[in-house]
Amino acid sequence: MKHNIKITLILLGMFLLTQFIGLYVVNTYSTSQKIDGQVLNVTDAPPLPYGMETPPVEKESDYFSFFYSIIIAFVIAIALLFFLTKFKAEFILKLWFFIVVTLALGITINSFLPLFKWASLIALAIALPIAFIKIYRTGFLVHNLSELLIYPGIASVFVPILNLPTMIILLVLISIYDMWAVWHSGIMQKMAKYQIQKLNVFSGFFVPYASKKVKDKIKFLKEKYASKKISQKQLDKHKIKVNVALLGGGDIIFPIITSGVMLKSYGFNTLLGISVPLASIFVILGATLGLAYLFMFSEKKKFYPAMPFISTGIFLGMILSWLIL
Repeated sequence: MKHNIKITLILLGMFLLTQFIGLYVVNTYSTSQKIDGQVLNVTDAPPLPYGMETPPVEKESDYFSFFYSIIIAFVIAIALLFFLTKFKAEFILKLWFFIVVTLALGITINSFLPLFKWASLIALAIALPIAFIKIYRTGFLVHNLSELLIYPGIASVFVPILNLPTMIILLVLISIYDMWAVWHSGIMQKMAKYQIQKLNVFSGFFVPYASKKVKDKIKFLKEKYASKKISQKQLDKHKIKVNVALLGGGDIIFPIITSGVMLKSYGFNTLLGISVPLASIFVILGATLGLAYLFMFSEKKKFYPAMPFISTGIFLGMILSWLIL
């Protein structure tokens, strides 16, 4: 197991919570709902704020046009990120992250304020200080709590312009890229290292923890310091190594987008008198199980691409939903 059971459960818990928040946010902005196969128009659905509204899909072929645009945008973004990283443009990178985080947080928070006048402005006012602390001040708690809300906002922009075929192709391509970037080129490790060490920012969940051996050493040093057997200067000479559990943002957002596309395609099913998005839940549970499998069987101090495992779980969830529903 790559991390101890406690840290593994924390990562899985945050991942799962973000998926359901994402499903709520995507559904809030949806202009139509499908319940037991019947499509209903949602007249009171709020539009995506801050100019993030997507163009309408008039025919099925439009989805592939949008899909090609997404791939091109993804390639440009990665190339731009490498360019800025190479020239150590930390100021521009941080500003870029700050803008994206602010907009994503604003979109998510806005979905929880449907009854408020000027909801988008209120959401932006809440998002700005959170994004500033996250990018420019850093902090374990703010970082991870904000991550829970960032990816649902981003996913809500992409769900309207994707359908099931393009989503499946996207998952396959992203999984292949992830394998290449981790196992062949090592790009992912370099990007994560640069973000953490140079920018003090990481796109994804970030959970530092100490091993039992390190905890025992810290306890021992504290006791010696308290009994004045060592000085502050001697204490400062001891180096403490802390482990870090990471889960990249891409590994979090693509399952949210997929569950949103499944929600758009299959909608809700009535179960015991309650409308439940069963197809989307199958996808979420499949993604979580795929990630759990990776955590359970991966080895310490080795890097693994998470998307192939997550995508496999997603596909199994899709197949299960097609067989049952």
